[in-house]
Amino acid sequence: MSTRSFARGFAGFLDVLDSALAVSAATRRHRQPGDADLKRLGIDPDQFHRIRRY
Repeated sequence: MSTRSFARGFAGFLDVLDSALAVSAATRRHRQPGDADLKRLGIDPDQFHRIRRY
């Protein structure tokens, strides 16, 4: 594995981790998380926004 592909993979992991933390913080504060963060986690934003309790 080259250094460049490792760095790209690690950066992608950090992006997913950042999105998970953002969605978690938003739901903890009873706020709507960002669509981009939900999409990065593989969650359909339209379906998520239909949930009434978060």
